[in-house]
Amino acid sequence: MTQQLKPILVTGANRGIGRATVNAILEHSSDTRVFLGSRSKDRGEETRREIVDEQPEADGRIEVVQLDVADDESVHSAAESVAKHLADDTLYGVVNNAGIGDYERPLEQVLNVNVYGPHRVSEAFVPLIGHPDGRIVNVSSAAGPNFVNDCSDDHRALLTSDDVTWEQIETFIDECRRATDEAGGDFGNTTIGDASAYGLSKACLNAYTIALARQNPDLTINACTPGFIETDLTRPMAERNDKDPREMGMKPPKDGTRAQMFLLFGEPGGSGWYFGSDAKRSPMDRYRSPGDPPYTGD
Repeated sequence: MTQQLKPILVTGANRGIGRATVNAILEHSSDTRVFLGSRSKDRGEETRREIVDEQPEADGRIEVVQLDVADDESVHSAAESVAKHLADDTLYGVVNNAGIGDYERPLEQVLNVNVYGPHRVSEAFVPLIGHPDGRIVNVSSAAGPNFVNDCSDDHRALLTSDDVTWEQIETFIDECRRATDEAGGDFGNTTIGDASAYGLSKACLNAYTIALARQNPDLTINACTPGFIETDLTRPMAERNDKDPREMGMKPPKDGTRAQMFLLFGEPGGSGWYFGSDAKRSPMDRYRSPGDPPYTGD
């Protein structure tokens, strides 16, 4: 009997947690195949060569795809490219890993990558997922629940509702844009959530996970935080505090793949949920420390 391959797209995969996720997927089993999404095809190819040097058995199981999640045309072209590579096969899963922080970045740029990016990718690639156990993993952050915890009751209810829609999320984002304009262009001066553009983006991503799962009941779609990992996103935090990342408790990228791997290949027990870095279900409206009892939905 022919073994059914599990082709998986990973966005933002040429470095950091994305690259570590590619490594972990290829190490997981010989039936995995990865489409390594990278804004730069050259950097993606360099990463592919490095991974093959580390894992010779992975040669022939990685395809580099030029993919900028912030650009409609790039995402559309990437989906066409992946479809051609799949031929008569179908995708097993998508890991929406690409993301940016909000350090010295405008609100619109953060939202475009962290919220609209996964939406673009999902809209383009869900039609390619035909595996009977298809998965989507949205790489979020504990900043999302922290943001929701500081929201008004109405906003908290919206961002955690089982019935939330993409249109409602966009309406909420428009409200945040107006509040930012009224605050002189600085989202940090608004009274919405914890005043973090990054937290806002991850709260919206978690809410989108709920909506996407409801729209695609045949797939298993969840979000997770990788934990406090040293990446290009977090390293400036250490630099601003004049500390080594390890002094601040940051872990290496390979330690930030546990939840993603569980959600790709394990039995999460539900869809439209959010998981902590310890691969345990967590609430979307407050922080749960790794090692604490799993959230039960109450």
